[in-house]
Amino acid sequence: MSRLLEEMTEKALRLNIPLSVQLDLTYRCNERCVHCYLDHHDHGEMSTAEIKHLLEEMAEAGVFILTLSGGEIMLRKDFFEILEYARRQLSFCVKLKTNAILIRDAEAARIRDLGVESIQISIYSHRPEVHDAITLVPGSLNRSLDAASFLKSQGLRVIFANVLMVQNLQDYQGVRALAAEMGIESTMDPTITPMMDGDRSVLSLNIDRGSLHQLFRDESLVMDAEEACGVEDSAQDTLQHLPCSAGHTTCYVSPYGDVYPCVQFPFATGNVRKQRFIDIWRHSDRMNEVRSIRLKDLNTCTSCTHMSSCSRCPGLAYMEGNMRGPSSADCEKSFAKTGVPSANMLAKKRAAANLVQIGSIPAVANMPGAMA
Repeated sequence: MSRLLEEMTEKALRLNIPLSVQLDLTYRCNERCVHCYLDHHDHGEMSTAEIKHLLEEMAEAGVFILTLSGGEIMLRKDFFEILEYARRQLSFCVKLKTNAILIRDAEAARIRDLGVESIQISIYSHRPEVHDAITLVPGSLNRSLDAASFLKSQGLRVIFANVLMVQNLQDYQGVRALAAEMGIESTMDPTITPMMDGDRSVLSLNIDRGSLHQLFRDESLVMDAEEACGVEDSAQDTLQHLPCSAGHTTCYVSPYGDVYPCVQFPFATGNVRKQRFIDIWRHSDRMNEVRSIRLKDLNTCTSCTHMSSCSRCPGLAYMEGNMRGPSSADCEKSFAKTGVPSANMLAKKRAAANLVQIGSIPAVANMPGAMA
């Protein structure tokens, strides 16, 4: 994070300003990625007029960074009308997330002319057979790479985002090498998010503990996704720190107008079709509940040796059943980094051992935190 952005974030935090918002324009998509957490049907997306009105409200609230995502943003026939309004009328710093397979020369030129800050493109493997098996769209890798290459040639900042799962575990270095060859930035994140409706079956795609351990021992990697969620608050005692930026300087709005603390935190705090965006941000009881939580309020985590360094996501914890509880996925990351089980993992191990003592289950060897 640049020093200027750090200063802006600190000021936004003091003044209760939503500095950065992700707005999903649609959940519809022309890919069917096996790990996707969205329902791709249209249940009543906001109209062009509704989105423009929302953007005006966001600008009045102080939003500076606007990320337009989906689904696939290019499936909205009014995409460029929305983008032009966001840039030329309201002067947002706009970032795009797309699979890019619908971007051709004309679309790339319009994106360039509108001064978009960055375009993030999901690339799961450098091998077509792997990438296309994840998107379930034959030829999708080549089409995404063609678009990325042309966008780069137009002077645009392109970023490859690689979600790591069992299908592409061996390919992250290949994606990084491909990005370097093309002069494109790349990020990698080994986090699979549960479906927004709570379905956790997709978590079976998570890489295993041994692979995660090897990943965190690869010194060439930087876990950008983890760093992006933090809020610098070093002047306060650790227990008074904020768990993350969700609800403090950032939030997420769905295609249906629902406002959440974060795209990975499906705790609805209001709907912009019924209330002004700024009123939800400032006065929603649910948003203020999220905003009130400090590290000292987290169940189990306060006794954990990883508390000050953990990348714990409150949204993932919420989807496990308690926004004040631990996130098992982040416990696994801390364990992979250090070899030291988290307080949550140790608690589960003790609970399993107690069950063994009363004859309920045969063994604990495979429980999280179990040591050889």
